[in-house]
Amino acid sequence: MFYDRAKIYIKSGDGGDGMISFRREKFVPFGGPDGGDGGKGGDVIFTVSPHLNSLIYFHRKVHFRAGNGQHGGKADRTGANGDSIRLEVPPGTIIRHAETGDLLADLTEPGQEVVLLTGGRGGRGNARFATSVNQAPRIAERGEPGEEMWLELELKLIADVGIVGKPNAGKSTLLSAISAAQPKIGDYPFTTLQPNLGVVRLDDGETMVVADIPGLIEGASEGVGLGHDFLRHIERTRVLIHLLDGAAPEPLEDWALINQELAMYNVALEEKPQLVVLNKLDLPDAVAWEPLVAEEVTKHGYPFMAISAVTGQGVQAMLRRVKRMLDEAPLPMLREEALPLIVPDEADGFTIERERGGWRVRGRQIERIAAMTYFEFDATLDRFQQILQRLGITQALEEAGVAVGDTVYIGDEVLEWGEG
Repeated sequence: MFYDRAKIYIKSGDGGDGMISFRREKFVPFGGPDGGDGGKGGDVIFTVSPHLNSLIYFHRKVHFRAGNGQHGGKADRTGANGDSIRLEVPPGTIIRHAETGDLLADLTEPGQEVVLLTGGRGGRGNARFATSVNQAPRIAERGEPGEEMWLELELKLIADVGIVGKPNAGKSTLLSAISAAQPKIGDYPFTTLQPNLGVVRLDDGETMVVADIPGLIEGASEGVGLGHDFLRHIERTRVLIHLLDGAAPEPLEDWALINQELAMYNVALEEKPQLVVLNKLDLPDAVAWEPLVAEEVTKHGYPFMAISAVTGQGVQAMLRRVKRMLDEAPLPMLREEALPLIVPDEADGFTIERERGGWRVRGRQIERIAAMTYFEFDATLDRFQQILQRLGITQALEEAGVAVGDTVYIGDEVLEWGEG
């Protein structure tokens, strides 16, 4: 089975906690603060591997987490950074945010990398808070939590040439005849169930990548059968070989139908350079159809050729024609503006609402600060209260009616509101 879609969960590493520590040495009765910083959490990185051609790995494993940063140590020792995780994907992979559908990355070139989630920064140790006024601070930061999200991965094959046509037009047979690809070939009633890629080597030593796109049926542009799943693989090709079944009752109707499906899915597909090729010249019906098809196709401005993929008749001439069309075709438009497009932070605002007999404060900034605060220490608790005041949250809670003893929820933290 060909896997060209996947939904996965990723999480960058949490930053390590900063440490509260003081020097304890003989003959140094009042050693200063020496708590080290926590290490940075690992990143989640996607990289393009030319050796992959499907997303099957992401069907076997769905959850991916980078390493957490280590906590800071005594003697100003900084914790080790967490290990980043590199996820390899095939060329042509599009990454979207699963909930919003926003495009995060369009990965097309081998070796291309994008950092999709950055690890949380390490919390500062108490050595970083020492001042001339407060030389023995009992304050430190927890590490910043890593980011997380669900992603949808979609693979669009990257090929120079796409072979399209109705089921049983002979696409797989042609691909096997012109390349080392070995697709399953047979008289299937519907269509091959997966695209196949082959590298074609021409007489002059040049190569081109050809994709056998599974056979299209009427209604493919509306998702009938596996239409949408296969039509999108044509989008990245530069030239199309529109293969017609010479033994079909009405090959010209088939040709018109497929062009209609291409245009209905994406008008740019129907406008791609297209070589119309009548296949199966080894059969009498195809020989009879050739002059009629040639006349109609050329009348509409398309180049036309006739071949037999089984015997090889006309195949090499067809490849030379395709290569000329490929040389004249415009280079594909790579969506560089989408690299890297990281999900933007939410606004640093907040909301307050009633929850479980208490109050729920929501806001990306304040929730992350709360997660990084040591509430068991008076100094860090005081600092957190100052932050609440500076952000206007204290005033907003008081205006909403918060009272001493009320429960206030911020992220995963459960706090009791005290006197100011």
